[in-house]
Amino acid sequence: MEGSQDDRYREAAAAYGAALERLAHAYEADAEYRRDLLQEIHLALWRSFAGWDARCSLRTWVYRVAHNAATSHAMRQRRLNSHVLVSLEELEHVPDPSAPDAGRQQALSRLLTLVQRLKPLDRQVILSYLEGMDAAAIGEITGLAPGNVATKIHRIKNILSSAFHQGGRHA
Repeated sequence: MEGSQDDRYREAAAAYGAALERLAHAYEADAEYRRDLLQEIHLALWRSFAGWDARCSLRTWVYRVAHNAATSHAMRQRRLNSHVLVSLEELEHVPDPSAPDAGRQQALSRLLTLVQRLKPLDRQVILSYLEGMDAAAIGEITGLAPGNVATKIHRIKNILSSAFHQGGRHA
């Protein structure tokens, strides 16, 4: 991809804008903070193209920058708000975060809340997987070996499923 930093950013934002919005939504529950996060992601992405050398695909670069910005945002918010992030094992004991399931939207909201409670690396892996990335691409973004990514995806899916269904019974 040739062109200026602005051109590269515009191309990336056009191609991945919707995915970046979904990523911001998965990292930040509060609408105002989510808008701030999305701005932070776009600014980090624009800045990153000053040093982009195309050694990886545009998609990989965009997700790497976006996840790094989102993780930094989440850690800052955690320090400010003292929200506790949980490990995968602890997620099994997270109470149902919403009212009784009254449809698809509430189910999605409940699942998103569970994803938001994951530690940043686990969140990054599962969100990348949900965006259709394979283990190799996720590994390139996270620095994990593809085999480790596949194992982590399997564990996260099982634990999210268990926590989701357990929460539904206790609602």
